[in-house]
Amino acid sequence: MNWYLDVLKKYAVFSGRARRQEYWMFVLFNVIAAIILSIIDAVIGSNILIIIYWLGVLVPSLAVAVRRLHDTDKSGWFLLIGLIPFVGGIILLVFMATEGKPNENQYGPNPKLAPAV
Repeated sequence: MNWYLDVLKKYAVFSGRARRQEYWMFVLFNVIAAIILSIIDAVIGSNILIIIYWLGVLVPSLAVAVRRLHDTDKSGWFLLIGLIPFVGGIILLVFMATEGKPNENQYGPNPKLAPAV
């Protein structure tokens, strides 16, 4: 749960680097929250909760994805690859699953080696 909250605390921080664990734990908690909210929405016959949730986590989701790409020494603009149907999603998935660069890069120090803030 701390991984999820840490990403939300860095709401619009697009600089720096994010570890794989930080990114994928955020994705996992988003999926769990979306499932729970979808069930509640289905019970009450509405879509308002899931829409509000997705609007609320849109910026943090983009920010953590950009920081994840920075960890692999790629520009945040690589997120646009995901707009290419099918192939773009697979390429982006590979980037997100790739281990980060072990040394400091142009986006900052290795988050695995950086002290926790």
